[in-house]
Amino acid sequence: MGQITKRGEYQWRAKVRRKGFPEQSRTFTYKEDAEKWVRTVESELETKGFIDRREAEKNTLAAILKRYQQEITPGKKSAAIESVKIDVLLRDAALVGLKMTAITSTEVARWRDRRLKEVTGGTVNREIDVLSTVFNHARREWGIHVENPIPLVKRPEKARARDRRLSHEEESYLLAALTGGVRQQDGTFTKGARNPWLLPLVRLALETAMRRGELLALQWENVDLKRRTAHLPDTKNGDARTVPLSTTAVSILKELPSRPKAERGKPVERVAGSVFPTTAMALRKGFARAIERAQQDYLADCKAARRRPQPGFLSDVHFHDTRHEAASRLAEKLSNVLELSAVTGHRDLRMLKRYYHPRAEDLAKKLG
Repeated sequence: MGQITKRGEYQWRAKVRRKGFPEQSRTFTYKEDAEKWVRTVESELETKGFIDRREAEKNTLAAILKRYQQEITPGKKSAAIESVKIDVLLRDAALVGLKMTAITSTEVARWRDRRLKEVTGGTVNREIDVLSTVFNHARREWGIHVENPIPLVKRPEKARARDRRLSHEEESYLLAALTGGVRQQDGTFTKGARNPWLLPLVRLALETAMRRGELLALQWENVDLKRRTAHLPDTKNGDARTVPLSTTAVSILKELPSRPKAERGKPVERVAGSVFPTTAMALRKGFARAIERAQQDYLADCKAARRRPQPGFLSDVHFHDTRHEAASRLAEKLSNVLELSAVTGHRDLRMLKRYYHPRAEDLAKKLG
């Protein structure tokens, strides 16, 4: 049964006791709110069954997000990326400062609208996915009984699939900008990339359609230059994959300084070691700087040759676009879509289609 008692001048404490269930209590400023709460709890006990909302009333969304970030996120492949997304969510005090019981689809929609003023719809959708995952986990595993409001929130429109491909001239300038700078006697570097792994890494990406994470995780023990294969034991979709290597890809790998060297008269042993001993952050920053250098060199050459620069030269180019470019080039060599998906690692052919972008002029040549 329910009981309401006055505590001080401005508080009312409501309690609900029922045999076989833990006692429920809550404090209110107004007696009317306490009475309404008692009726709701008693109704649930009689009809739907007992729902313990004490943890949900006690914890804010910020506390749940931090707990998830500390306990669950580290065990995921995408731990670093998900942790960054959670940090972004935690910066919005208007949302994460609310108790879990106060998080409604209306509050999430307001947060969505605030974020859309700062980032694209695709970014917001990915952050919404994190929120939904956290709500579901908290309900299933931590006994925080709140409804997930995300299914009731309208999603931003998805961005159009990227179809950015490199022209021959763009690729030429980019690879030139990735060529390593030389350290001078005074300790400074000449113009070029300081990271010696950037150029071969980008060239191999354009040959194999491997993802950034797959390239950075590639180990020499999984590379067989004689059979021309590179084995990836752990990929983004969870399946192992063996990537066939073109003769150009084999040449790139043979030239790497990290490759194990054989003693005279002895074969090269399959030893452990990273093929590209660099980090994702170093690759991201180095690639962005190379794009800027390539654009500057292109504009300087256009000025010297007195010709008009091509609009959008190397603009809106990301490292992941090398996968689009490589997939499109491989499609010209592998007419069987199943063979192509085996190389790129796409389990869903619809996703593979997002990465295949044939040039209209190339298709016109095939038509005759």
